[in-house]
Amino acid sequence: MPRLLLFLLPLLAVAAAAAAAAGEPNKPTAYEILESYDFPVGILPKGVTSYTLDESTGDFTVKLDTGSSSSSATCDFAIQGSYSLRYDATITGRISADRLTALRGVSVKVLFFWLSIVEVTRRGDQLEFSVGILSADFGVENFLESPQCGCGFDCDNGGGGISSSLLPPPLVEPSLRGAF
Repeated sequence: MPRLLLFLLPLLAVAAAAAAAAGEPNKPTAYEILESYDFPVGILPKGVTSYTLDESTGDFTVKLDTGSSSSSATCDFAIQGSYSLRYDATITGRISADRLTALRGVSVKVLFFWLSIVEVTRRGDQLEFSVGILSADFGVENFLESPQCGCGFDCDNGGGGISSSLLPPPLVEPSLRGAF
C-alpha cells in the first residue's frame, strides 16, 4: 500500500498542476482594460467586483460593489461640488480605442435632472461625455484616480478614502456644446 501511495502522489501532483495551468490565466482588472483602450482608470469608481468583455465586439458588463446587497443599489457621489454622478450596480456598453458607446448605468445630475451618459470619447487630452445631443469636455487629468462610492474624492473616513488635498486641481469649467 505505501508503494501505491508513493506512485499515486506524483500523479496527483501532476494532475493538480495541469488543472491549475488549464484555469484562466491572470485576468487583467477592469481598470487595466480601460487603460488598454486609452481611457484613464478614474472614469470608473473603485469597487469593481467583476466584469465580462467580448473582445470581438467590445461589449462589456461591469459589476460594482455599491455597499448594498440590493441589485437596484447605486454608487453616488459629487465631484468638486459641481457635478453628481451615479453608477448603477451593473454598467454595460461597448468599448473600442478611445470610445465607449451604448453606455447604460452611468448618469450625471444637471440642475434637477439625472441624465444618462451614453457615450465617452477621448480626443487627445480631453474626454467628451455625451448625454445624447448634449456633451461636455473635461481634461483627462481629472480622471487619473478612481473615485469612491458615497464620497467621491472627499473621503475622510480614517484612511478609507483619498484626501481631497492630494488631488489634482479642481475640474476646470467644461467647454459646452448644447446646454449640458
